[in-house]
Amino acid sequence: MLRFAYCLYVILIFTNSCSNSNPPIKNVQEAFAIIPKPHSIQILKGRFNLNKNTQVTGSKTLEVEGEYLCKFLSQSSKHTFNYSNNSNGDIILEIDTSINAQEGYNLNISNDKVVLKGKSKKGIFYGIQTLRQLLQSNNKSTEAKPSLYFPCTLINDQPQFNYRGMHLDVCRHFFSVDFVKKYLDIMALHKLNTFHWHLTEDQGWRIEILKYPKLTEVGAWRNGTIVGHYPGTDNDNKRYGGFYTQQEIKDIVDYAQQLHITIIPEIELPGHSSAAIAAYPFLSCFPQEASEVPNDMMSKGSKAAQSAGQAKIVQESWGVYKDVYCAGNEATFNFIEDVLTEVMELFPSKYIHIGGDECPKDYWKKSASCQAKIKELGIKDEHELQSYFIKRIEAFVNNNDKRIIGWDEILEGGLAPDATVMSWRGNKGGIAAAQENHQVIMSPNSHCYFDHYQSEDKENEPLAIGGFLPLEKVYNFNPIPDELEADKHHYILGGQANLWTEYIDSDEKAEYMLLPRMTALSEALWSSPEDRNYEEFKVRLNGFRDQYEYMGVNYAKHVFE
Repeated sequence: MLRFAYCLYVILIFTNSCSNSNPPIKNVQEAFAIIPKPHSIQILKGRFNLNKNTQVTGSKTLEVEGEYLCKFLSQSSKHTFNYSNNSNGDIILEIDTSINAQEGYNLNISNDKVVLKGKSKKGIFYGIQTLRQLLQSNNKSTEAKPSLYFPCTLINDQPQFNYRGMHLDVCRHFFSVDFVKKYLDIMALHKLNTFHWHLTEDQGWRIEILKYPKLTEVGAWRNGTIVGHYPGTDNDNKRYGGFYTQQEIKDIVDYAQQLHITIIPEIELPGHSSAAIAAYPFLSCFPQEASEVPNDMMSKGSKAAQSAGQAKIVQESWGVYKDVYCAGNEATFNFIEDVLTEVMELFPSKYIHIGGDECPKDYWKKSASCQAKIKELGIKDEHELQSYFIKRIEAFVNNNDKRIIGWDEILEGGLAPDATVMSWRGNKGGIAAAQENHQVIMSPNSHCYFDHYQSEDKENEPLAIGGFLPLEKVYNFNPIPDELEADKHHYILGGQANLWTEYIDSDEKAEYMLLPRMTALSEALWSSPEDRNYEEFKVRLNGFRDQYEYMGVNYAKHVFE
């Protein structure tokens, strides 16, 4: 116990600032299983007991945050709590502009009062997540909702990185509005602040675009899905898909804003565009050329459609496809600009993710219009044509007061002037972008791809894309590469983990692949490297798993065995 306390806390103090009228906390681990680890914490004697007379108060501006806290407390205890707009309460929320970091907060829990101060509403919200984790039961009562308390403590906290992200691919497999909201809830508990929503792909287009209804009428549905690992042993021949209406998008964006999470939509281009091409074949350089399918694993429905003259299909297998948006066709750019106009109206984020990864150049090489465009522009090759494509889209996005993010392939052929690079193929792309004075989000597949196996015992693990990413490796992720010069560190905004869903076809499996790796990620992005210790983290994680149980999520349990 002493070893745990020593490793966990910057300062460990037992004082008389809390009354001794209550028995001491018997288990420090259970009482202070806070993840991500706070910047500094003092553990004090005593506890603040919640009862039917406890009042939660604060300013009118913090009403959303106050009601969020009251809802959680009411659900957890046998009492009902309401937020009131005054300064005389037992649990007090306050904005304190003297706090240094924009997302920072100070929490003071004494025997008779809880005072939570934040630099901003975000700081208050993150302090509430800490309160959620500190909430303890007074006894082992068999009551459904026993009496609760907070252990006395002083916490000063702030994040290391401003960008702390999680990604969800809803294209390979579709997830409901309810699950997306649950995903956001899990992120909020972990103090993650950015949700990267992958909405378009070869295997499905998931966002309603009013000007182009076929994107969801056709592009949101595939006639089957391969069975087993790519390229598959068969096709299940089951129609599969779904999409989010614009009203559902607005609802989810509003929900995320209440959790202080920014949603960044991703509209893939110029590659990974088979679903859009199936809906509108003119987007291809060769509209009449039939879609290629690996190992002929095409569904009976798609074969019948192609026999009837419908050349393009929504892809039913995984991988990378040669049929991409035609860069030599002005209609392509008109289409993309129309789509992005509607997307930008739905998402208040200053960023739009435009993909830019894994774009084969085969069709561009044999396309007369693309070769004519290369000649017209006076550029060298198809890589520079992709750079032209990205820069043109960036200019359009910038003219609408937004900025683009792209995967590190957007470096090829020359980086767009104001682009932020998301580095996934290791650290190399991120380092190169930072050295060119571009902002970077680190998301290397070595540490941040949660579709990889999390155990070497693959026989007892659900099917995954491959690779091995254990909890400890996620925990040791550092978004700032050792090779990057110190004067370029400020270009690293933070980091993000990605959940690609080729082999994740249910809510339960998505949760299993996320947790507890998301928990490790949250500490890697919030807490400074010098404050982190994996063995000590595992001790706290054992107590933190109560949060999983409370939320009713399916998590990997082998790390606790």
